[in-house]
Amino acid sequence: MATRVGWSPGAAAWKDDLTPIAAADWNPDRAAHLLSHAGFGGTPAEIETLAKAGLEHAVRSLVDYEHIPNPKMQPFVESGLWDPTLDRFPESRPEATDRAARDGRSMGIETKPGGNRPVQPVSDRFFYWLRATMLETRRLGYWWANRMLQTTHPVEQKMALLWHGHFATHENKVRDYRKMLQQIDLFERGATGNIRELTIQVARNPAMLYFLDAQYNVKGAPNENFAREVMELFTMGVGNYSEQDVRECARAFTGWYFDNLAFKVDPDKHDGGAKTFLGRVGNFDGVDVLKIIFEQPVTAEYLAGKVYRFLVRDELSPDLRRKLGAVLRDHNYELKPLLTVIFSSKDFYSQASYGGHIKGPVEHLVAMLKHVGADAIPGVPDFNQATIAMGQHLLNPPSVAGWAGGKAWITPGLLIARGNVAREVLIPDMTGFRDWNFTAGSDDVLGRRLRDGYDIGAATAVNDPSKMTTFDRVALERDERFNTRISGYVGWQQAARKLIPTPRQAAQFELTRMVLDGGATTTSEAVDYLLWRMLRVPPAKATRDAFVTFLTNELGTDRVERARTYMEDALRMTVHLIMSTPEYQIV
Repeated sequence: MATRVGWSPGAAAWKDDLTPIAAADWNPDRAAHLLSHAGFGGTPAEIETLAKAGLEHAVRSLVDYEHIPNPKMQPFVESGLWDPTLDRFPESRPEATDRAARDGRSMGIETKPGGNRPVQPVSDRFFYWLRATMLETRRLGYWWANRMLQTTHPVEQKMALLWHGHFATHENKVRDYRKMLQQIDLFERGATGNIRELTIQVARNPAMLYFLDAQYNVKGAPNENFAREVMELFTMGVGNYSEQDVRECARAFTGWYFDNLAFKVDPDKHDGGAKTFLGRVGNFDGVDVLKIIFEQPVTAEYLAGKVYRFLVRDELSPDLRRKLGAVLRDHNYELKPLLTVIFSSKDFYSQASYGGHIKGPVEHLVAMLKHVGADAIPGVPDFNQATIAMGQHLLNPPSVAGWAGGKAWITPGLLIARGNVAREVLIPDMTGFRDWNFTAGSDDVLGRRLRDGYDIGAATAVNDPSKMTTFDRVALERDERFNTRISGYVGWQQAARKLIPTPRQAAQFELTRMVLDGGATTTSEAVDYLLWRMLRVPPAKATRDAFVTFLTNELGTDRVERARTYMEDALRMTVHLIMSTPEYQIV
């Protein structure tokens, strides 16, 4: 049984103090605190190992992780949905069908030489890829979540998740799961490296180039989207540059584009003239202006503050932000020294930092599975649906600003959603579950009609023919070039036929064995063990006592050994109550 100590935050006076805590101040509770913030929480065995290692070795083992074997990290296995004819995919359905009408083919598909709806195959092809890349991106999110749960390098995955929200792009616009996979790889490789170099690589990344309209940023007509966001959101923050700087920065990035998955520069579209940017004058390109941005003191402060808020607590003082910025700047934007200072500091273990961070939905669900001892992301409930319900769709942030985070994660509705997701993990609906990857939603009726032999006009008619208007009846007979509703369904069907199914097992864990191995003999001890394992902030005594009463009533006894053959469901209901508390949402 792992050594347990009570909740033990450091002194209030430790706040904003970046000096390391003393060796004597290190204990299992602080090891658990470190794992909860630096990763996704820890098992009792992992906490025990870090506690025995001592502070310096514990922090070093988390931050300098490259030498630690990570055997469960497997490459993503693609479903085979993409082929080269989809390169230079049309930006819109009208572009796809107009191209077909003009050239007789589009995306490798030829138009029909005669008959009704001659462009239908091309319209189907366009919607096929929209559906295919969406479905494959869901699999990609599931795969990435498993890496977060199974990794022996938790800091790497936690920081990769940070960079995904910081350098935000979303599949709904990028429309290519391969580019999103490329980004995950970039964020993992650069997770704790040099943030200046990571930013340069992000600027060259095809997903970012497409997301922020690099294809429209050309000499003589610069597009300012990336130039503005790289300063406002990625490096400096609002108010630290001028509109003239935005325009000059955009000129520096002209000609940058991508060819399939490769970064390219078109010299003919690059503005090679002199530029005045942040007080410097020169014939700058994109890399040059990024390096100038990283020479600004505010850049280090902005980025260090972003890292700190994600890993420690949601609020930090201007003075602490300046101190953290100095650490990052003094180490030439290398992240490992900054992380080492943060994770070793008195501030990190102070009262202010205990319960100061609200877990984001992805972090929350991965930690939940860590707490119950699951070794894989379950298929029921569906990972993507669960995190979307809680406010975060992995690989689909709401905008280039990413997710707001902090208190935005907790509203009355989202708190209820967190409790519902906990219930679905603990007591999954295995018989009522329906795989949303294989349903076209409201077009299920359409699909059934097509399979029953209806023609396109009849299949897309309103459900009750007696309610059809004159326009509806005419529409049944009109000679249309294609029908997009049919394409939406057919595209989904074609993609789903190729899609590798997501495993739909429940999370595998046994709370009965967990509680017995934890040494509990009474319901009171069982509840205390579960609270110790799952909460980083203790509940009120009345709440704790209510959990004990609930478990005792469900078991009909307060003796755990007497109830060992039938207590699994009662323990799961008790853990559901714990996971629904406000205290469980924070670390």
